[in-house]
Amino acid sequence: MTAHRFLNPCIAGAFAAALLVACVAPPKAPPAPVLKPTPQPVGWWKGDGVQGAPSIVVDLTAQRAYFYKGEELVGDAKCSTGKKSFATPPGEYKITQKDRNHMSNLYGNILDAEGATVTRDADMSKMKVPEGCTFVGAKMPFYLRFHGGYGLHAGKVPNYPASHGCVRLPSFMAAHFFQHSVIGTPVTVRE
Repeated sequence: MTAHRFLNPCIAGAFAAALLVACVAPPKAPPAPVLKPTPQPVGWWKGDGVQGAPSIVVDLTAQRAYFYKGEELVGDAKCSTGKKSFATPPGEYKITQKDRNHMSNLYGNILDAEGATVTRDADMSKMKVPEGCTFVGAKMPFYLRFHGGYGLHAGKVPNYPASHGCVRLPSFMAAHFFQHSVIGTPVTVRE
């Protein structure tokens, strides 16, 4: 009797354990890895020695500028276009001026007689230079004018539209765009 009493609880325990294991949910799969977006490079250039008529496309949504020779994309650059109150106008244009060392006649700093900054980011369409001061236009190297006062040039390129309407490019890419453009190069600004 002792063995029978001992077996019944053992068998019942084993049966209960097997039943519990069968009822337990299978282990969850590990969570899928979080895929970080691949950062786009600041810019790249593969246009040296490539033949074809130059053209430039600026994508306002993507904040990218593309340089083509013929049908071949030879350059891609991060850019910063006009902020909300100074939006870069979409359209079809042509380069009308190239100026390696351009300086703005609208935006810059106002300096006193000793050269100290009195006003940063001065907008000459809204203010006058105080007596005894001078206006120094913002540097816009590798300037490619394409419509009115709008142009492509080297400048600060954050990850959003931040300019007064121009298309800012990283300096090394602005140099490539400048070198490989001619007066009359088509510039398409698209949304």
